[in-house]
Amino acid sequence: MAAYKQFLSSDVIVTPFEVNKGFSFPASEFTDSDVDIDRFEGVNNTLINNVAPTGNNNDQYKVLIYSSIKGLYYSNFTTSSFGSEPVSASILPGETPEGNVLRGPSNPVGRYENYLQSSLTQSRFIPTGSGDRIAVFSIPSRLFGDYIQPDSFIWEDNTNNVTFTDDGEGNLISGSTIVGNIIYPHGMAVITNQDFTIASLVSATNVTCSFSSSLKIFETQYKATINEFEYNFSQNPSIISGSTDGSVYDFTTGSFFQPYVTTVGLYNGAQELLAVGKLAQPYPLSRTTDTTFYINIDR
Repeated sequence: MAAYKQFLSSDVIVTPFEVNKGFSFPASEFTDSDVDIDRFEGVNNTLINNVAPTGNNNDQYKVLIYSSIKGLYYSNFTTSSFGSEPVSASILPGETPEGNVLRGPSNPVGRYENYLQSSLTQSRFIPTGSGDRIAVFSIPSRLFGDYIQPDSFIWEDNTNNVTFTDDGEGNLISGSTIVGNIIYPHGMAVITNQDFTIASLVSATNVTCSFSSSLKIFETQYKATINEFEYNFSQNPSIISGSTDGSVYDFTTGSFFQPYVTTVGLYNGAQELLAVGKLAQPYPLSRTTDTTFYINIDR
């Protein structure tokens, strides 16, 4: 037996909030199925098959790694580290549509979405010489959630005696030098500086990757208000006296009987139990004032 009461729309409040968690993984755990941090080497080359595949966990062509990274994050930065100026054509109207004159290049250069990680003017560089190489560190979204928390990424490589950190603005720093970029919502860290031996960065074994994740979750709060005249009888089977007719003890029918609440259940329209809220200790219902219970569910 149960007692039901309908929630009003004003009784339900949904609140989003951000949660963070720090992680630190040594290279020995990168290949674990529940970690899967991968490292790739990208090569600027015109042919796919003449360069060996790359990837510690998932094999990919080095040429495709380079092309993908360049197209996603550096397509506006091939002629200038601060971004190429957009070049577009314009039309000088004539007396008739046939008299219109096109001014500017016939194939205008567009501006592409490169996932800039700062509202500040950002500097990006990718090597474009034949055979130039980049290193890519890939962290799966199941670890970082919505995005890697800015100013939390640390790649400590004791094999090559180098540490990469992010500056909170999407740049990767080694010492005081910008050596690449990090795309926080993609979990991608890219080393484009040619002073490093890229193959050694990708294959190093004495490495630790640390970062903080960021995930938005939603807390739903249900306000269950019991009026002073409601639920004045217990559902606890211990009130049955033990007689065969199911009679209850006399004291439970008196005007001074005060039931205690131990559990609040949430049901759907079909009266199917969806969630249960347990009180830390039984709470007495008042006969003179309303009693309100708040049930919080994180999703």
